[in-house]
Amino acid sequence: MELNTKGRYAVMAMADLAKQGAAGATPLPAIAERQNISIAYLEQIFIRLRRAGLVESARGRSGGYRLGRPATEIVISDIMTAVEEDTRMTRCHGEDGTTCLPGHRCLTHELWQALGAQIAGFLSGVTLQDVLDGLPAHQRWPIAPAPRADAAQLNPIRQVE
Repeated sequence: MELNTKGRYAVMAMADLAKQGAAGATPLPAIAERQNISIAYLEQIFIRLRRAGLVESARGRSGGYRLGRPATEIVISDIMTAVEEDTRMTRCHGEDGTTCLPGHRCLTHELWQALGAQIAGFLSGVTLQDVLDGLPAHQRWPIAPAPRADAAQLNPIRQVE
């Protein structure tokens, strides 16, 4: 999966906004400059974030944006959903999302679908505050790799007595 810029930039901008904290509203040009994001692109992203209630706009001389709720209550998957970023790993396009090839699923469909579910689950468990604080180890590496059998277990040699 390649995360497109809309999702990455939305998370970067929200983290920037959260870092500003209760300092008042933050103007988009300031976020755009700090994060090296086009102001026009950022405006498109913030329209979606505002519709989702993740940010609030403030008008006037000290206008800009602030978080719509505390950073501890905003999970990254909320941000991704607001900007319509999908974590789907398959190339399926059927109505039910299961038609990879004409008329049937590809051989690796379940693999990519399971990976997408892991990513979605991970993003649902990380708050904006976690991003600011630095992810704890259990969130940086949430899934322990499955133990691998060594060669002796795979192909045991019988000893003759």
